[in-house]
Amino acid sequence: MKTFAIAGCGHLGKIVREAYINGLLKDYKLIAAYSRKAEDAETLVKGTEAKALSSMDEVIAQKPDYIIETASIALLKDFALKALDNGISIIPLSIGAFADSAFKDEALSAAERSGARIFIPSGAVGGFDVLRTIALMAEVNGWDIKAGIHTHKGPNSLKNTPLYSDELQNMEKTVFSGSTADAIALLPTKVNVAVASALATIGPDSAKAEITSVPGFIGDDHCITVETEGLKAVADIYSANSDIAAWSAVALMRNLSSSMVFF
Repeated sequence: MKTFAIAGCGHLGKIVREAYINGLLKDYKLIAAYSRKAEDAETLVKGTEAKALSSMDEVIAQKPDYIIETASIALLKDFALKALDNGISIIPLSIGAFADSAFKDEALSAAERSGARIFIPSGAVGGFDVLRTIALMAEVNGWDIKAGIHTHKGPNSLKNTPLYSDELQNMEKTVFSGSTADAIALLPTKVNVAVASALATIGPDSAKAEITSVPGFIGDDHCITVETEGLKAVADIYSANSDIAAWSAVALMRNLSSSMVFF
């Protein structure tokens, strides 16, 4: 039986915990949890055999097979390299961290040295299989390729960001258009899915990102497009809240332990 730990014990971490409690991760054992708020970790492990630990170093010392990160880019960057160097695979939800090419290269090197792996869950989007297939075909054949994501969201979700202005409450407006790398630098907690789709295709520096604010809109609608010679794929996913991100990590773990693997 494989073991896992949860780093980040807020709403998304609790969804993973509930999936475990309800028997959806029967091939795994939860052994540890960490949160910067100790009481959140204590709450999360209640009813399990897992330990609420006070640092990620303590989590890593438990040697779980996987660490699921559900907290922030800052926390992921804080522990990922050490975990990977210790042979612990990671399942991050803060995928925007990998828009930092230096961090991504260090993480990949650490994984290669130890044999650990970085599993990128689909989060609030999907279609990584066809995105990667088309990108591979374009690379092998030397074809031009375009890839990007267009996200529609409500103005309230942009409050306390550089993109917000009061006029957005009454008018539809495209508030950002540029590279995915620039998008995650500007909105470190808002466009992790854009980075995930970019990593699956042509990279954050080349993949385009566009954000349109729509008055009264609830949730996020992500439309991913990749196009090359004779091929075009479009994936459009709407979600009213962020729950699907945590569920995608659960689905990934179930896939990893299944006798039939979907790619």
